[in-house]
Amino acid sequence: MLKLAQNQLWKQGDLYLRIVIWERLAIRYKQTDTPDAAQGTIHDVSKKEFCRLIKGAELIEE
Repeated sequence: MLKLAQNQLWKQGDLYLRIVIWERLAIRYKQTDTPDAAQGTIHDVSKKEFCRLIKGAELIEE
């Protein structure tokens, strides 16, 4: 079982999702086109929604 943590980077297709703020029931993540992009769109979702979003995604180890 994989645990979510702040600052994790996920690759889902052509997009990269970085967890900016991890809370008990909510996740704020930044969606970018490249793994090191400073600009991106911020999204607030529930933890359950984020888990559905990254289903099949690859965790990028840094």
